[in-house]
Amino acid sequence: MPAITASMVASLRAKTDAPMMECKKALTEADGDMDRAEEILRVKLGNKAGKAASRVTAEGVVAAVVNGTTGAMVEVNCETDFVTKNDSFLALAKNIAGLIAQHNPADVDAIGALPLDQDGFGPTVEDVRKGLIGKIGENMSIRRFKRYEGGGKLASYLHGTRIGVVVEFEGDDVAAKDVAMHVAAMKPAALSGAEVSAELVEKERKIAAEKAAESGKPAEIVAKMVEGSVQKFLKEVSLLDQVFVKAADGKQTVGAMLKDKQTTVKGFTLYVVGEGIEKKADDFAAEVAAQVAAAKGQ
Repeated sequence: MPAITASMVASLRAKTDAPMMECKKALTEADGDMDRAEEILRVKLGNKAGKAASRVTAEGVVAAVVNGTTGAMVEVNCETDFVTKNDSFLALAKNIAGLIAQHNPADVDAIGALPLDQDGFGPTVEDVRKGLIGKIGENMSIRRFKRYEGGGKLASYLHGTRIGVVVEFEGDDVAAKDVAMHVAAMKPAALSGAEVSAELVEKERKIAAEKAAESGKPAEIVAKMVEGSVQKFLKEVSLLDQVFVKAADGKQTVGAMLKDKQTTVKGFTLYVVGEGIEKKADDFAAEVAAQVAAAKGQ
């Protein structure tokens, strides 16, 4: 039997988009015959990975791993909500979160090279990802991640699999967990008003200016109205200024609650699955009509 070289594996992978180890297994089974190995992969994986690669992944899950002051949260996307309930897909997301916490990859692209064996695929995350694409039949992608290390204690909260929060803090564990749940519910834009992005503030200022201009009041009054609206907005989107969701009196802010608990929140990360991704709007009626028209034209 001829030796299976790295270049042969690479060549077969380029042609089929199959995981590296699957290519090696196919070449071994085919005694080095490239065409036969490609046929074996087509039967096994159905060439799904290559076909799926261009499809939009707007669904998905958030996974988080926290171990002391080290932790990570990641969003892994797929095409449909159905796959978000698949055990292999959920395991992939959880495994990736753990690997990020352990290895500190430089960026999303670097995650693919991290070591992972799962569901018979490997030895890297990218090989497992492509293997599961072939097995499940949907595109999958790693969208974003946040890693923490050594900066303070960490608390995490997952609302189902679609919303994830990690809070970096010093102080009371229960208070920090409550803050994580608050963030998931109220979705603040920043820790404090001073940390709200200039882009978001400018957008709100523009809206406030347009509304105030319609009042017909003098310019100096309009300016005060605009500034008042902006300040109100900053309090509404700043974590420490928001009314705590579990406040007994319905008035206590998150900042006041933390002060009572002698706890300091240093920062937080909030991920909502698919946020900002443009989803494809499927028109079922139009799709059926197109199929009927195509059938008539045959």
